[in-house]
Amino acid sequence: MAQTAVPPVPVLYEDNHVIVVVKPVNVPTQEDDSRDPDLLTMIKQDLKHRHHKPGNVYLGLVHRLDRPVGGVMVFAKTSKAASRLSDAVRTRTIRKRYTAVVNGKPKQPQGTLTHYLLKDTRMNMVSVVTPDKPGAKEAVLDYRVAGQLDGLSLVEIELHTGRPHQIRVQFAAIGCPLVGDQRYGAHLTRPGQQIALWSTALSFDHPVTKETLSFTSAPPAEFPWLLWNGRF
Repeated sequence: MAQTAVPPVPVLYEDNHVIVVVKPVNVPTQEDDSRDPDLLTMIKQDLKHRHHKPGNVYLGLVHRLDRPVGGVMVFAKTSKAASRLSDAVRTRTIRKRYTAVVNGKPKQPQGTLTHYLLKDTRMNMVSVVTPDKPGAKEAVLDYRVAGQLDGLSLVEIELHTGRPHQIRVQFAAIGCPLVGDQRYGAHLTRPGQQIALWSTALSFDHPVTKETLSFTSAPPAEFPWLLWNGRF
């Protein structure tokens, strides 16, 4: 059976060096053990089809989103762009903003969360540990509560580090797990419920022209986002 060459991935921006897309929910960023269609491969196939490229298509992965999370992402179309964007990620000059809906209410309406995280790769679980734990990595984010309704809080988040499952683990650690988080908030989550975390804004300096580029993506018009209807 023939497969469609064009994936259902909205493209927000594209030039010879970068492509900015909206990642669909429940799609792996790159190939994993599930062997399900992954975003990196989907975009490569799309570029090959649209630009009639022979052979393999280069596409550099410079940051990731967890499988259940959707929203704006940038990929590099050349190795030079990949190197420079990776440097920007490492030096924290790429600005990433997320929006989440969490259970309960953080004690402070805005602030900074700093934890040390350790990933169990076998279980694909991340836990908060002491700074002296071997393998522990510092995780830092800023947050602001943008709304509260029905025991839930709408939170805007700016990441300063990009640790695996960072937002999910840090908010669970302060007693406010994300709505729909099957892994870190299962006791408050219905089976099959979608996690309420979205990559809503991304800003970076173009790796070649140095122009500052900014992009946004609104979360889907469904629960719990609809509690704040009109905000997005």
